[in-house]
Amino acid sequence: MNDFSTNLVFETAMAYQRTAALIAAVKLDIFTMLGSGRMTPDDLASRTGASARGLRILCDYLTVIGLLQKQDSSYSLTNPTRTFLDASSPFPMDSILDFLAAPEMLALFFNDPASYVLNGGSNGLANIAPDNPIWVRYAQAMAPLAALTAKRVVAHVATLPAPPYTVLDIAAGHGLYGIELAKLFPDAFVTAVDWPNVLAVTRANAEAAGLNDRFRMLAGNALDLEWGLEFDLIILANFLHHFDCKTCTSLLRKVKFSLAPGGQALAVDFVPNEDRVSPPVPAMCGFLWLATTPRGDAYTASELDEMAKTAGFRGATTRSLLPTPETLIIFEN
Repeated sequence: MNDFSTNLVFETAMAYQRTAALIAAVKLDIFTMLGSGRMTPDDLASRTGASARGLRILCDYLTVIGLLQKQDSSYSLTNPTRTFLDASSPFPMDSILDFLAAPEMLALFFNDPASYVLNGGSNGLANIAPDNPIWVRYAQAMAPLAALTAKRVVAHVATLPAPPYTVLDIAAGHGLYGIELAKLFPDAFVTAVDWPNVLAVTRANAEAAGLNDRFRMLAGNALDLEWGLEFDLIILANFLHHFDCKTCTSLLRKVKFSLAPGGQALAVDFVPNEDRVSPPVPAMCGFLWLATTPRGDAYTASELDEMAKTAGFRGATTRSLLPTPETLIIFEN
């Protein structure tokens, strides 16, 4: 007889409940409250104003899925929640739900899941529609996740033969790549490209870092925009996966033309192995972009290398950005 407690089909069909429970706990600040020690549902109710019954059921569910621990009638954090969901942690990631589980994202996935499989991508422009407000959510919500990746990328740039003076940050979003570069290289000047409403977030973050006078905000569609020439460094972070190979190649050709002699182009993305089913996070991203873009994909290293060569580069090499699941892509000029 089948055991539903270990039935992968059953677990997958019910997985949306995990997302809902996580959103509820983050909105009620449960993980940060439990960061100070064990609490009962009554303790949590007195702090949140929520129903003790509702909190007991929620915390039991979070215990079942491994996000909390229960002893008698009190709850405490597990290692993952203490690391990523307690606001006092150096690595709080709770804000990423505002993008990854945004209503706009959930609608794209759940309204008609078979449609984007039948179509080979979203039926409309979805997330790549001009000036889509989802990217303001992205810029605001994903900064904690991007912070470590940006530092890893800048550490690589520090090993290059010459420091960059002119930097182009394509689809800058939160602006952390340019900000980290400007911090390390005091003579660097950053041109940040994105939609106008997103650049308001970029500008705010640059101002908060005391670097606004070293940023130029250039609003528009990166595929069409004239952003200038002679850049020492061009960064495309989490951008190529939104488009098909032909569009990516055209964009890379434009990037190569915009580099100064000896300049370097870098991308950051989720790059699966050639089997396309490992490692888990990059491999699963293909489905994310199937649902949310017309023709985006998670490209393998060999595909990126072929795009680079077709665009006029000598090729592309990849380097893991551990402990993040992302990969640095180095275009050989």
